[in-house]
Amino acid sequence: MSRKKKRARAQKKAIIVISSIFILSILGFVSAAISYSYSYVKYYNKLIYPGVKVEGIDLSGKNLEEGKKVLQDNFSNKVASKKITVKTNDKNYDLGFSEIKPDYNIDKAINEAIVYGKNMSLFKKYKLIKKSEEKVINLDFSYDKALLQKFVDNIEKAVNKNPQDAKINREGNGFKITPEVVGKKLNKDKLSEDIYANLEDGTRQDIIVTAVIQDIKPKIAKEALASIDSLIASFPTHYGTISSPQRANNIVVSTKSINGIVLMPGDVFSFNEIVGERTWDRGYQAAPVIIGNKVESGLGGGICQTSSTLYNAVLMANMKSVERVHHTLPSSYVPLGRDATVDWGNIDYKFKNTLTYPVYIQGITSGGNLTFNIYSNKSLAKRRYDISTDVYQKLDSTTKTVEDPKLPEGAKEVVQNQYTGYKVKVYRNIYENGALVNQELISNDFYRPVEGLIKVGPKKAVKQ
Repeated sequence: MSRKKKRARAQKKAIIVISSIFILSILGFVSAAISYSYSYVKYYNKLIYPGVKVEGIDLSGKNLEEGKKVLQDNFSNKVASKKITVKTNDKNYDLGFSEIKPDYNIDKAINEAIVYGKNMSLFKKYKLIKKSEEKVINLDFSYDKALLQKFVDNIEKAVNKNPQDAKINREGNGFKITPEVVGKKLNKDKLSEDIYANLEDGTRQDIIVTAVIQDIKPKIAKEALASIDSLIASFPTHYGTISSPQRANNIVVSTKSINGIVLMPGDVFSFNEIVGERTWDRGYQAAPVIIGNKVESGLGGGICQTSSTLYNAVLMANMKSVERVHHTLPSSYVPLGRDATVDWGNIDYKFKNTLTYPVYIQGITSGGNLTFNIYSNKSLAKRRYDISTDVYQKLDSTTKTVEDPKLPEGAKEVVQNQYTGYKVKVYRNIYENGALVNQELISNDFYRPVEGLIKVGPKKAVKQ
């Protein structure tokens, strides 16, 4: 073998030996690195990886129990001492967190922190540990919403105040006015939303919320009632000599319900709504009342005199009737065409304050007389009103007599009284500076004639 070939073979062996040594070195290094990484990662097997935080609390390197204690110290053990404060204009309302049964789900959060990264490959775990990135875990917070809502409901009850209208009363020759009271209304939905929003943050701090409270203005203000200063209309009727004690009682009771009523411009007065149902419990008694074409006994009989008297006062005050029905039969206490019947649940008397000022209605019963006075602003007294009646047709009626075999001989029974019929127009006459300036047709009523009916017993047969 030549010397040149021997040298090449030796070089080749040397290269192989060197390569083998290099590879073995690399393998040794990798093996050592893997061994080191494994040991390093293994150290964190039961620990929380660096960079892991729960609601801002760093739990890096903590085991489960240690992490759990840290969270309990920072959340569960502190939350019970915190409170919710709701501020209003004149008072603060406090609710301790302990009263709404607060609960942080620490077990869920700590378990999520412990397992974070544990399912990754060895090298990813190593990288995550050596070059940690912040991992934030949210801590679920729960509480008893029903108890919180009860707290809000109680604030609402304490804050809310109904507005009170100014009131006016006739005293002597003048009026006494009680000022209005502005009401308050809590924006309950907004308050609940604000509290919930703070609680959703899983807060460890006291919560302070300012309640939104709205002023509720009353319908009637003192300034408006101050414009009532003069009598603008009055109308009396007499009931003393035409009424039984029961009928008189009903007139007195119904008048008391109306006395002191205030109507603002545009308000509609409803007799049935103001006076209410006529019942024994409310002081009404049985008395004669017109039912159809007959006068019978009924609970509250006589109050149509109250409604009719008020109707005439309203006419003279130049206000407009919205709903008015005349009786089927003429009434004795007011002229024809100037009555207004009422019947609970069926017939109402309504009128509207069509004036530019509020009105005050005074009802008085004394000595068998009923009077309604209507007060408003003195500027309305520039005009005067009176009511005139035109009975333009009278319709006579007759009475029919029939025999009734069920009656004894000579007996007589009045089944239906006879009533004359009338057609009548009612006008409102308007005067200014003493001169008639207009005449307004108010109503055109027809009281139908009613034929009388008398039953008699059969006549005794004449012997032949």
